[in-house]
Order: sequence, then structure tokens, then C-alpha cells
Amino acid sequence: MSATATGTWPNDFRTAPWHPTDHFIDGVWAPSVGTGRIEVVNPATGEPWASVPVAADEDLEAAMGAARQAFDTGPWPRMTPSERAEVLLRFAAEVEARSEALSLTNTRENGSPVAETGGAAANAAGILRYFAGLAPHLEREDVRPFPSGVGESVVRRDPLGVCALIAPWNFPINLVVIKLAPALLAGNSVVIKPASPTPLSIRHIVDAAHAAGVPAGVVNLLTGNGRTGDAMVRHPSVDKVAFTGSTEVGRKIAAACGELLRPVTLELGGKSAAILLDDVDLDAFARVFVRSCMRNSGQTCYISTRILAPRSRYDEIVDTITGVVAGAAQGDPLDPATVFGPVAHRGQFDSVLEHLASARAEGARFMTGGDVLPGPGLFIAPTVLADVTPEMRVAREEIFGPVVTIQPYETVEEALEIANSTPFGLGGIVFSADEERAFRVAELVDSGSVGVNFFASNHAAPFGGRHDSGLGVEYGVEGLQQYVSYKSIHRASHA
Repeated sequence: MSATATGTWPNDFRTAPWHPTDHFIDGVWAPSVGTGRIEVVNPATGEPWASVPVAADEDLEAAMGAARQAFDTGPWPRMTPSERAEVLLRFAAEVEARSEALSLTNTRENGSPVAETGGAAANAAGILRYFAGLAPHLEREDVRPFPSGVGESVVRRDPLGVCALIAPWNFPINLVVIKLAPALLAGNSVVIKPASPTPLSIRHIVDAAHAAGVPAGVVNLLTGNGRTGDAMVRHPSVDKVAFTGSTEVGRKIAAACGELLRPVTLELGGKSAAILLDDVDLDAFARVFVRSCMRNSGQTCYISTRILAPRSRYDEIVDTITGVVAGAAQGDPLDPATVFGPVAHRGQFDSVLEHLASARAEGARFMTGGDVLPGPGLFIAPTVLADVTPEMRVAREEIFGPVVTIQPYETVEEALEIANSTPFGLGGIVFSADEERAFRVAELVDSGSVGVNFFASNHAAPFGGRHDSGLGVEYGVEGLQQYVSYKSIHRASHA
């Protein structure tokens, strides 16, 4: 372990302990005033391996003050978007240079297999490069004549100010970067708070931003607990809040921002459905099933964990899914061959077990899995539940673990009714050998994003939830627009 002005870093990200005592404030790693600690436990071993400080009020004030000063008097919002884009491109390269450290830290924090986290740096760099490419959108002249012909309006896209970015534990790198990249390109300054179980991997991102030349005070990082996040949301210096996490917490943040008339973006829970039409190609479906329906050991907001199967092919589909899940490797997330790792933390582990107990009590048929694996760590065998009915708890609530449910349907209309019957609306997939038919069905799914025969996030297309799945969007030009304030300057015609 080495402690310097550039922060405290372990000598070996695969095995070494890590106990930093600082936050990143105003361009330096500043010793924490707060003396409390948050313990970080490796869910694959059950062993504590790291800890971080809990920010005190003084730490929060220092970070907010730095961000406010950087916005009010610093160079960042006064640079052109193209100049900021050049910094974002350097930032992307610095992130890629930290790929292995990011991957290993992420895996030790939340148990995501390295097969997943190994791509996190490249994805984060891709997000930064995409938004850097949107600089012309902010720079283009936008002049709009009055319909009456009496004048014209020049429309400006100004940065909002100080943004509070609050991240989840399931994808602690990219679900920060998807907020950070557009916020920075637009000219804002930020204060980041990672989730308590995953407070370390974001330090690599902040270090990369600093190395790329992001000015002091523009990017700040605090670690802490729920109280820290609540104080950030309500802080008078904050002009915008962006949060990814549970719907329960999102409602509280939305209420606070509504009271304060503060812009907020919320990416919340999901209970998405995969509708398999009666002509589905099961071999093709099997190849994308884990990525589409159980990614990251089921701890992904948009995956389609409810499988809706036509009655005419129900048994065949149940057998196919069971075979894929039972045949996928579970174990050490540091092993590149591992598909399913542990559940990320004890609270989520207990929640998944509670849902499985309800499935047993309500009559679901366990095709594979459902048991806690012996030995250390928070491992639950990947589970396929067949004969699930819409009123069962596992059909209604987000489980967020290695569990999929399978429900039969008679008609496509019934399948759509089931798919649209939850309060969520985040993702979804339609599988069919006829892509045009699948597309027509996808248009009827009440969700912010729907895939045809696969699902993936497109950096260039808006991603956001309907209903209880959130407010606003991320990705795309629309994601950038969440971080600007529009100003219209009117001037008369002098013809």
C-alpha cells in the first residue's frame, strides 16, 4: 500500500487490502474529516478486504464548495464544447489504461465476474468518446424565426451548474460514466457518491479524469452512506441530481427534488419481460439468453427476467432455458470462465432468498437451482422457476438475483397484457424468427427500451424508464440534454 499526494493505492489489485483515508476534492486527494469507516466485503469470499471513509459535513461542504467555485469562476464552463471534448478524449484513453485495475477492483467489490468487468473500461471509454463527438451539437448556431416574422430567437444551451451524481452497486463504473460524460461535455462540475458496497472502483475513474487534465474542482468524489447521499441531494449548491438505484430510494430523491424544484434524472428498477413468439428460434435464443435475461448474475436493471412462453412450445422452452442455466459455470468471479458469480452483498442475498421462499410457498416449479451453495461467499445457484402465475410475488417484484421465471400464454394479446401488467417499464425483448413480426409486437410493449432477438444499450439512443422505472433518460443526444439549461435570446427583425 502506498499513500501519496495522488491518493492511496494497493500494490496488487487482485489480492491486496485497500484502506484509503481520503476523498477527491478540488483536484487533490484530501484527508477525510469524517472518522467513520465503511467496510467493503468481497461477496465471493465473505471476507472484508477494504474500507473507505464516511464523509463528514465538512467534507461535503468542501466538495460542494470546490464544485461551485469551479463552475462559477473556473475555466471549464468557459471553454468551448470542442475544447472540453478534447479533454474527454484524453480521459477515455486514461480510463482504458486502467482497464485491469478497474476490472479487478469492481470484481472484488461486488462479485461481478471478470468476464463482465473486463469490458468495463472499454465501455466507459466508448461512452466518453461518444459524448465528445456531440460537441458540435452544443456549438451549432440555433436561430429560430418568429412564426409572425417580427424577429428571431437565438437558442443557447448553457450548463446547469453543480451536479450530484449518485451511483448504484451493480455497475459502479459505467453507471457513473453515463452521467459524468454528458455533464462534463455540457460544462458542469460534479460531486460523485458511489454506493456503499462499491466505493473503490470509481477512484480509478476520478484518477483518470485528473490525469487527463480535467481542472481542479470540476470532478469531486465523496464516499459515505445514505445520509451522505441525502445531504448531497438537498445541498443548496446543487443544481441537478442524477441517480441510479432502487425505485424506493428514487421516490425519496424525486420528492426532495420536487420540493426544491431541482432537475433530476432517475434510472430505477425494472421487471422486464421476454416474449417468445411461437416461431422463436430456440438455438438463437439460447445463445443470447444469459446476456439478455440473467446478465451480471441477474443484477441488471433492464434484463428480461420474466420469460413469457407460448403454450404450444412451453415444455420445449422450459427445457432449453433449464439446460442453458444449469450448464453455465458458477464460481470464482476472478476466473475468466465463470458466468455466474455471487450475489453482491448480504442484504441483496437475503432478499433473493426471501423471494425464492415465496416461490416455493406459492407453487412455482424449481427446474434448477434455488439453493445456497456450500462454502464461503454469497452464492445462490442460478434458478429457473417454471409454472409461475402473474399473482406470484416473483412475477411482480424485482428480484435482482440469479433467478428467471417462466409463464405460459395462449395468445400474443395475453402475452402483451402480462408483459405490461407490472408498475415498471424499463426493458423487454421479443424473440421471433420473423423480425418484422417481432418489431410490431415490440412496439406494443409499454417500456422505454425493447429489443428484437437481443438486448443491448446503444450509446447513441436514449435509455430511460417509464412509470416506476424512472424519470428522464441517459445516452444519446437526449442524455446530453439532461445536463443543459436552455436560454432563448430574442431580437427583432430590421428589414
